[in-house]
Amino acid sequence: MTRVIAGQECRDLWIGGRGPVLVFGFSVLLSAMTYLAATNRAMNFLEQREAVNLTVQVALAVGVLLTVVVSADAISGERERGTFEALLLTPVPRRAIIVGKLIAATTMWLACVVVTIPYLWVLGRGVAGVGPAVLLALTVGTLVATGLGGIGLLFSAGANSNKTSLAGGLLLLLVLFAPTQLPALPKTGVGEVITRINPIGSALHYVSQILVSQRNWTHDLSYLASPVLIALLVTGVVIVAGPRLVRLTAGLK
Repeated sequence: MTRVIAGQECRDLWIGGRGPVLVFGFSVLLSAMTYLAATNRAMNFLEQREAVNLTVQVALAVGVLLTVVVSADAISGERERGTFEALLLTPVPRRAIIVGKLIAATTMWLACVVVTIPYLWVLGRGVAGVGPAVLLALTVGTLVATGLGGIGLLFSAGANSNKTSLAGGLLLLLVLFAPTQLPALPKTGVGEVITRINPIGSALHYVSQILVSQRNWTHDLSYLASPVLIALLVTGVVIVAGPRLVRLTAGLK
C-alpha cells in the first residue's frame, strides 16, 4: 500500500504539481552558478575540484530546501485545500499514507541530483572526481534530505496552518545553514562539535574533505554520524507515529 500511495503522491507532484517548476528554477540557478564557476576557474580563481565541490554543495543545499518545502506542505497543505478528507476515506493504512508522502518528497532531492550531473561533467572534465562526486552527492544528500524531509513532514502534521509548517521548515534550514557560512568554524574545538551535530554542516564538511582535500571516504566517516542518526530517528518516528500524525486536525492525540 505504501508503494501505491508513494506512486500517487509522485504523480501529483510531478505531473500535476510543482515538481517540474521547482526543478526548472533549480536548473536556472545551477546554470548561472556553473557559468560563474567556469569563468572563475578560467581566471585561476577556482580549481576544477573546488568548482565541482561548490556545485555539489549548492545542489545539496537547494535539493534539501525543496524537499523540506514539499514535505512541509504534504499534510497541512492538503488540509487547507480540502483534499485530505478524501484521502483518509480510502481503505489505506494511515502509516502507508505518511510514509508514501515522505518518499514522494524525497524524489525532489533525487531530481536535483539528476539535474546536477551534466553540470558536474562540464565543470569536472579531465578530473577523476566527477563520478565519485555524483555518488557522494547521492549518498550523503539522500541521508540529509530524508532526515530533514521527515522533520518537515512532522511540522506539517502538527501545524495549524500551511504557512506555519512552511515557516517552521524554512526556519530550521536557516538555523542549520547559518553555521556553514563560517569557514573557520570546524577548526575550533567548539566549532567542530557544532559541525558534527549539525547534519548539514557535517555533510558539507565531509563532501569537501573528499572532493577538495582528496581524503579517503573512510577517513572522516564519523562526520556522517549526525545525518545517519537523524535520518534513522526521524524515519522511525514517522513510521511508528504515522497513524497519529495523519489526522484532519493538527497535532497529536
